[in-house]
Amino acid sequence: MPGRPAGFPASGPAPTSGPRATGLPSYGPSRGPGALPPELPVEVTTRLRPVRERRHPGRTVAVAVCAVLGFGLIGGALAGVWLAAAEQDGPAEPLGYVEAKDLWHNAPVDTLFPRTLTGPAAGPGGAARTWTRIVVAPDAPCTPAVLAKGLLATVEPLGCERVLRATYTDATSSSVITVGLVFTRADSATQRTLGPHLTTRLGADVPPALAGPGTVAERFGPAQRAAWWLNAPADLPVVVTAVSGFADGRTVDGGPVPADRAMTANRTDATAQSGLGHEAKGITERLARLLGMASVKAVQEKSAR
Repeated sequence: MPGRPAGFPASGPAPTSGPRATGLPSYGPSRGPGALPPELPVEVTTRLRPVRERRHPGRTVAVAVCAVLGFGLIGGALAGVWLAAAEQDGPAEPLGYVEAKDLWHNAPVDTLFPRTLTGPAAGPGGAARTWTRIVVAPDAPCTPAVLAKGLLATVEPLGCERVLRATYTDATSSSVITVGLVFTRADSATQRTLGPHLTTRLGADVPPALAGPGTVAERFGPAQRAAWWLNAPADLPVVVTAVSGFADGRTVDGGPVPADRAMTANRTDATAQSGLGHEAKGITERLARLLGMASVKAVQEKSAR
């Protein structure tokens, strides 16, 4: 990775069976005013004695100065209370949000892209899904080579930091799915504006495919993309992308479609019947959950130090 020494090897033993995995970088080392008390009642007395008037000009000036300073301090304190109240009224920053911004180089590859992903009820009709990682690309800058044009234009103003990509295959090795993690410097309020409808807003903004020579994803290119999805979780400064296709290299009639369209009931096309929409959407949801867990773990580790 540019400007950084070579990473540590990915954790865990290499798989001895299943689809062949290639291009295994390591993105980073394993890392492991409260309320005031109630005001006391003021004692009031009617036994007031007249006091002979005394004139002390210096004392008068001092009293006036103290009064001004006192009002200033009180005003400042009240302003602080009001500002604190205003901050409390607003939405709090999600736990681990700041730490998540650095996961792309602090977390090991097996944390960001587990070798095996399971998706209970992620397939058509609630079927379980299992995905095996077969390709991992080095981290890359935010460019059209790794991001679709519409998404790139959306995340660049947010401070697009880095893009990580990998390709998975399903348990039958008949479908392949390229997933991406787009890390930004967006604050939490801005991230919430992206929302769950990012795919709809960007239109036909299909993520690029990541092929893997010598793997079942060897022929996975632009023409083989079938269903795609974008997931912008509100509690992480990340956009998760996915695009699925057939492992046999076939092209898709009508081109790629958003995953929710491919999951529409009564569709009879190959993309829908093969569950490629479920694959794309299900894997983004799973990766977003894992990133959330990793960011919370980073907070716990920081607190323990």
